[in-house]
Amino acid sequence: MTYTHKILQLKEQLNACILGQEKLIDMVLIGVFAQGHILLESVPGLAKTTLAKTLAKSLQLNFKRIQFTPDLLPSDILGAQVYNPKENDLQTRFGPIFTNILLADEINRAPAKVQSALLEAMQERQVTIGEDSYLLQNPFIVIATSNPIESEGVYALPEAQLDRFMLTIPLSYPDSASEVQILQNKHHNKEILPILDAYELESIKQAIQAMYCDESLYAYIVALSNATRQNILIENVQALRLGVSPRASLDLSLAAKTYAFLHDKDYVSPSDVLEVLPFVFTHRILPSFEALAMGIDSQKILDSIIARVPIP
Repeated sequence: MTYTHKILQLKEQLNACILGQEKLIDMVLIGVFAQGHILLESVPGLAKTTLAKTLAKSLQLNFKRIQFTPDLLPSDILGAQVYNPKENDLQTRFGPIFTNILLADEINRAPAKVQSALLEAMQERQVTIGEDSYLLQNPFIVIATSNPIESEGVYALPEAQLDRFMLTIPLSYPDSASEVQILQNKHHNKEILPILDAYELESIKQAIQAMYCDESLYAYIVALSNATRQNILIENVQALRLGVSPRASLDLSLAAKTYAFLHDKDYVSPSDVLEVLPFVFTHRILPSFEALAMGIDSQKILDSIIARVPIP
């Protein structure tokens, strides 16, 4: 079964509700159809919450939002065992993590113990409450937001957690024409129609995983990953402190397949890999302190790696 028409309808509905963010919507759909977790980086007020809610309604999925704060506890996310005096027993109360799409708003405002509570859920799709483990709903997708400009009252996300995010998507302001439309109230009060459901999402994921990808392209993905793990000189500076993990290679492969699928292709090409590469790798590459002092960031390192690794 082909889902081309429904996917186009979904894109149109999201673009009608979230004006001026076409690239963002394309990348978010890659994460959703691949069932990977997404980190959105932007200043406040760019419709991230609206996007997540609209997406959940369009896909007929459960949606919950957690506002991360410095006093948040792991039990506020996962749930806890609570004593019931009537039954003289412990009862499990499930937290908001038991949903399909979880919006983790301002995830970098919570301390490490709370962020780490998400690690098991994001990787294993299960959580442990007390002595028991519970499977999460399928699909389970975390859409987290982070303000990269904020410095007060925030905590850096640990590398282990950053590696759980399939994609990191920086948001930009809408163009002037789109902002005028926002002021004219043209996108408000639009009816959100259900377009796909969880069963169809799973079918799409299976179709994506079955897409043809040549062995030379897998070798290219591994070569890109290996290049991030080696000492490379940029402006006479050892640029890298930490490269990407094998999980990043898997995510890049799946993201490239999803990109090709969404563009109605029958196979994955090098251009598909390069389109999604910055969103998969940039947040996983740690520049050295010397590189940062020279103004060399993850994107510059990635550009250098792309130029060095031959395209098949």
